[in-house]
Order: sequence, then C-alpha cells, then structure tokens
Amino acid sequence: MINSMPYLPKNLRLLLLLSSSPLKSSSFPLSLRPFSPRSFSLSTLFSSSSSSMENHEANVPKSSNSFVFNKRRAEGFDKIDKTKKNLERKSRKLNPTNTIAYAQILGTGMDTQDTSSSVLLFFDKQRFIFNAGEGLQRFCTEHKIKLSKIDHIFLSRVCSETAGGLPGLLLTLAGIGEEGLSVNVWGPSDLNYLVDAMKSFIPRAAMVHTRSFGPSSTPDPIVLVNDEVVKISAILLEPCRSTKEESCSKSGEISVVYVCELPEIMGKFDIEKAKKIFGVKPGPKYSRLQSGESVKSDERDITVHPSDVMGPSVPGPIVLLVDCPTELHAAELLSAKSLESYYSSPDDQTDKAKFVNCIIHLSPSSVTSSPNYQNWMKKFHSTQHILAGHQRKNMEFPILKASSRIAARLNYLCPQFFPAPGFWPPQLANNTVLSKCSSSNLGESISAENLLKFNLRPLAHHGIDRSCIPTQLTSSQVVDELLSEIPEIKDKSEEIKQFWNKQHNKTIIEKLWLTESNTVLPSCLENIRRDDMEIVLLGTGSSQPSKYRNVSAIFIDLFSRGSLLLDCGEGTLGQLKRRYGLDGADEAVRKLRCIWISHIHADHHAGLARILALRCKLLKGLTHEPAIVVGPRPLKGFLDAYQRLEDLDMVFLDCRSTASTSWASLESSDGNAEGSLFSKGSPMQSVFKRSDIPTDNSSVLPSLKNLKKVLSEIGLEDLISFPVVHCPQAFGVVVKAAERVNSDGERIPGWKMVYSGDSRPCPETVEASRDATVLIHEATFEDALIEEALAKNHSTTKEAIDIGSSAGVYRIVLTHFSQRYPKIPVIDESHMHNTCIAFDLMSINMADLQVLPKVLPYFKTLFKDEMVEEEDADDVAMEEAL
Repeated sequence: MINSMPYLPKNLRLLLLLSSSPLKSSSFPLSLRPFSPRSFSLSTLFSSSSSSMENHEANVPKSSNSFVFNKRRAEGFDKIDKTKKNLERKSRKLNPTNTIAYAQILGTGMDTQDTSSSVLLFFDKQRFIFNAGEGLQRFCTEHKIKLSKIDHIFLSRVCSETAGGLPGLLLTLAGIGEEGLSVNVWGPSDLNYLVDAMKSFIPRAAMVHTRSFGPSSTPDPIVLVNDEVVKISAILLEPCRSTKEESCSKSGEISVVYVCELPEIMGKFDIEKAKKIFGVKPGPKYSRLQSGESVKSDERDITVHPSDVMGPSVPGPIVLLVDCPTELHAAELLSAKSLESYYSSPDDQTDKAKFVNCIIHLSPSSVTSSPNYQNWMKKFHSTQHILAGHQRKNMEFPILKASSRIAARLNYLCPQFFPAPGFWPPQLANNTVLSKCSSSNLGESISAENLLKFNLRPLAHHGIDRSCIPTQLTSSQVVDELLSEIPEIKDKSEEIKQFWNKQHNKTIIEKLWLTESNTVLPSCLENIRRDDMEIVLLGTGSSQPSKYRNVSAIFIDLFSRGSLLLDCGEGTLGQLKRRYGLDGADEAVRKLRCIWISHIHADHHAGLARILALRCKLLKGLTHEPAIVVGPRPLKGFLDAYQRLEDLDMVFLDCRSTASTSWASLESSDGNAEGSLFSKGSPMQSVFKRSDIPTDNSSVLPSLKNLKKVLSEIGLEDLISFPVVHCPQAFGVVVKAAERVNSDGERIPGWKMVYSGDSRPCPETVEASRDATVLIHEATFEDALIEEALAKNHSTTKEAIDIGSSAGVYRIVLTHFSQRYPKIPVIDESHMHNTCIAFDLMSINMADLQVLPKVLPYFKTLFKDEMVEEEDADDVAMEEAL
C-alpha cells in the first residue's frame, strides 16, 4: 500500500496501515492528502486541471471525499512560516491631571468562588489589573473591557486561583493585530516558576515583560511603578508556621499588599498675590512656581517659594489591595512595619500622616472576620473597606449573564438535557459574615459587587459609585422574557417532555424513527440505568472563551464509581460549579480519577492546574490515590514545573503509552509499554514523538498497570488514545465500558464513547469510532468555510457527521464551534438524523441517547432570531490569530 502512494510523507503513512480493515459503507477512501498552505486554494485542491497536484498525486483518485490536511501545521512547522513578533509594549503619553481615575471590582469568580476576583485601576491613559484568575478574558469580553488597553497585571499571589487566566490572556494579546501585544506582569519571586512552566506552550516573546520582585532587604515597600500618574508599591507577607522551620514560607505561599498612591493636586496659583505682594512678573516664573520650584522676585530681593503663592494642595488618594489567604498571613499583616506610615486615627492631625481612602480586601471571609484581621482594619480611621473575597452574598446571581441567560432558556425548553444550574438558593445568600465587620468600630465596610467602583478623581465624585453595577438576573426573569419573545416555545417544551413520557414513549419512538437509519437501539443501551454514565459538556467553544461558550472540557460522570475529564480548558472549574453548585462541584472534583488531554493548545488544558490543585486540597488528610493525567508529552513539562508552586498530586502518562499497541504490549508483558506505534524509526515518530523529548519506558509500565486498575474500579474496560491530524502530538480517545449483567443474568456489552479532540477527518478517527455508541467530534467551521478548516486542520460540520456515518456510530455530538457562531452554529438538518449540537452545561445521560437527535429542531426554534450574530471584530481577529 505504501509503495503505491509515494506522495505520502513517511510520518503519516502509518495511518493507512492502521486502517487496514475495509470501511463498510464508508464515503471516504483511505487516503491522506497533504497540501502546502503557502499556495493553497480550493482550486488547487479539488480541480482536476491542477497540474501541480497531479504531479504529486498521480496514484490517488481525485475526490473531495479524501482526507485532506495541512501537513506543515500537523508537523508543527506552521509557526516557522509566521513572522517573528517582538510584542513590544506600546508607549502612551500619560495625562498627569487624570480627569478620571477609579478602582473597579471585576467580579470573576464571585458567584462560583472558583477564582480570585480581579481589580481594575483605571486612568485616562493607563490601565492596571490586579489578579488574572480563570474567566477574566470571558468576563472582559462580556463587559466590553478592552484587554488591549491593559498596561500592567499584578498578582497578589502566584497560584492557579489568582493566575489561572494568565496563560490564555498572554496568548490572546500576542494574537491581537499584525504585531501582537504584550503586557507587563508583576508578581513575587514565585512568578519565575510560573513563567518556566508556561514556556512549554506560550511563545517566549509573550512573556518578556514578566517581572518578579522581593524579598526586600529593607522594611520599606518595594516600588514597582512610579510615574507622574501613580506610584505602585508592594509589601510582601511571608507566613511563618513555626520557629523550628528553616524557611518560613514555601513556593506559592507569598502574598502581596499593593499600595497605589496618586500624586497630590497642587493648590490654585494666586496671580494677584505673586504679582502685587511678592513682585513676580507674569512669565516663565509662574509655571516654575506651579511646578514646585522657587524663584527670585523681580521687584524685591527675596526668594519666592511655591507655598507663598499657591493655595493648599490636595493629598493624592491612596488605595490598598490586600490578599491574606490564611490567618498566618493576617498575623504577618498585623506586624508589618512598612504599613505603619499608612495607619491613622481620629487624633492624628500631623501633616505627614498618609490617609488611606480605600482598602480592597481580596482575603476570604473566614480571614477578614478573624480577630487579628479585625484589629488590623481598626488601624485605618474613616477608610472605606470593600470586602471582595468570597462572600455568600454574591452567589445568588450569575456574573456571566449572557451565558446564564442561554442556560436558563435551554433549561426551560429541555430540562432533561439542560438541568437547572447549581447556584446557591437565595436563602443562603443572606448568611454572610459581613455583620461582624459592619458592627465593629471601623470605617464603612461594604461587600463588593460586580463592577462596583471607588472613584478617585475628579474629587467631586470621590467615593463609592454603584452606577455600573449590572441589574440582577434571575431564571424567572429569563423565562418571562422567553415566553414574551417566543410564545410558541411553551408548546415546544411540552412536546419535548413527551419524549420521556413512558406511557407514550413506545408509540412516539416508533413514529419518529420509522424511516431513519441507526434506529435499532444498541444492545449496550438496553435497560441501561440512569446512574451508569452521563456526558456533561462543560465547554463547547474553540480557541478562547466567549460570552456564550467556554473552551473545551467534557466531564464523564460515572456517578458513585468516579469520573473522568476529557480536556480541561480555562474555566473548567467554574463550569463545574455552574452545573453542580459549589458543594456538588467539590464532590465532582474529589471523585475525579483520570484527566485526559488531547493536545498542548491552551484552550484544551489551561484549566488543568486549578482542578488538580483543588482536588489535592479537598482530599488532604484523606486516603486517596493521585489523579492520573494522560496527555501529550510536552504537557508533562508544564505540570512538573508548575508543581513547584502548588502540589498537584498527580501522576502523568503519555498519550502514546495508552495507544492500542501499548495496551497490547502490557497484555503480552514484553516490557515495551509504548509498543511499536511510536518506536524509534517508526513512520509516526517524527510527527507524534519529537527526537528531543526523552522517553522513560521503565516508568511507563507501572503507570499503565495502575491506569488499568483504576479503569477497572470505575467500571471501564478501555481508555485508548489514537493519533489525529491537527498539530504535533494531537490525539483522540476511545472510552469503553465494561460488560454488565442484566436482570436476566445475560451479559450486555459496554457502551463505547469516542472523542476526536481537535482534528481534520482522518482514517484513525473512523477506525476508532467503528460501531461506537457516541462520537463527540469537533465541528469548528460551517461547511462553506472548508478553506479555513483545511488551513487550520479542523473539521466542518458535514465532515464530522460523515466520519460518524462512515463508522456506523449510533449518535454524534458536534462540539468545539468557532466563536464566530456565538450561540448556535450554521447547520444543515438534512443530514443530521443521528446528530445533535452541543451547548455549554448540556448533560447527556446514556439512557436518553435515543431521543437526542430529535431535540435539534427545537434549538433552531429557540434561536430563530439569533442564527447569525455579529461578534466583536477584535474577538474574531483574535480567534483567527490563535
């Protein structure tokens, strides 16, 4: 076969060998056709008159059904084709007078408590953000905060809670415009560990402006930024556990107090006084006096000082941002000498006393209510305190209103596939610890709200500003809006309910599937229990988070037996909290046994560290096994480097080690756990295994045996990775359940689920999906955008469906939609009889697979006025760049 196809690159010929069995009823011939993106067009790809293609593909039938892909991207060489970017920070002319200046709460994580809130410090020509937790990009997209305007990002701690959104943010900025942007990133010395970890998947140019600081040899604050607009200093808090420990703190535990000081506003210049009393004639000396410089009088032999002719100056406002994650940090805060100059009391009337106008507390409520912390707060007289830690008051209403509105509408239409989001009930929202603060002898203390402002300038508007706080959204409001907009949706919802009506189910099913293929219920689904398996699609968008769709993550709920995650993009934890509620999400994370990652692109793994760190915290002190992470080998470099910041409590296994040949090697006990698929000199080596990545086969076999044991414990028979065509070391996965015994004692085969990851259509996916119960396949682009799909090695809607049809798949779920389709992708129902499109938080129980395709037309009714919606031009440009 290989000899008859000399045009195929060696690194992809094995795909044909692996697909040696005939494809029954397949519309795809088994051929892979690479093209050069440098001279690509549809005419050169599909036209029989293209001589260049004929010269290279003389032995291949010209057909649009061939598997075609971008070879340079698949091998990772597309980056070489791109012009190197310097990603310099763009300088801006500052405005010292700053007619507008304020601090604003960016409420990421307020409702789900999965990440630290961020704070925006806004000036006319400068923007500063404090903390970049997961979901910051998505939040800024919804609230139209332009990330391209951000100059500096400051981290109060270096951990997944405060910096989980930083990798995606840096990649997004690097893709803006022709040149790309970078941003100054500041953090304590631990920031170096995070930078080292991110090097495995973020271009070095995007991180050239990362700057770590401390510890300082003096008690004075560390000055980071000092210009005519603002002075920002850092005070480090390093907790000591005991006097016996050699080192007081370990990596990831240092927290920072940021002090933001605006310059004073000079008093009004008294022209009459300068001219008549001190004899200074109009001219350049007036501006010198106003700038703080003393001058000689023109009429008298005296020196005129600014204080002689200027009114009293107005001190510049001061804002403190405080992050004390534990009471140990609070003890350090209470004893910090560098903060003493900022303390005030009613009796302190000295000119040198600094008055702190506002303190934004990022500390959790368990700490802010502690005696130590309360005592520290009392040191600031008449200061406005804003409690921006995790307060239960903020849990009742969703922060991401756009996606929450979609979720509520889908829940009304089809609660079986879209259960009600797991927010806290309203009665719990009032049980806050805020009363302890408000009753103490302090300045005013308020709980932070999303987009709450504290105005710093102009002075006329100084103080709390609630004008930007969004109106509260409830599910009942959304349903009322829906019924008003689409009155017929009520009847549609009733129709859907009939699919689950046992009394009429048999008649309805027979009628609906009478003339369709794949109507026979697979034996694996006969009398299947609802607690067998459920697929929860946590993120269904591509490239970067958007208002309506988060990035890739699929939660496989095996109920009491445990759970798996397939891909884990940024914000996965937040999505779990939205689906299951706070306590339910914690339980979901606790029972995670394995996380499988398809490839190294950030939209598929940037949420991994946050999930693993939380799981480690939740299981601390309990008997448990580390989570098994299966992923491409470069991911191991990131996780190993990141573990210097936080304990992730995991073991890593290369996707290649879970290929079918590797499992066969385990069964034969020959010790070669990687099998022949990726062995040295094999055709697949150059694409899926880079020569510069060492392989430790001695550790693979025990890890593979451990994975086999875990799979058996959670009722699974197989977890098999297979190579796909997207980028170097990209994979799909097969998850197969073990056999079960029905009530009659008969052995029933287990279900089979296949996930494509990101991929062009390829023979490996067809073979892996053979007779699968469910295929979850990416469908990034609509059929009309085949050129873009080819260039980026993604699939179109029809291509994904054809893959499933060729393999005899029972049900196909399409996901990973381009963010250019904000709510619902462009689809053609004519060939989707066994297919459904995915939405965020969609939950597909295996017992409901039979009715899944019939829900699709109702989605089109729900979104009939929103089939096409223009997204922000910057968002589309960023997606294309990424």
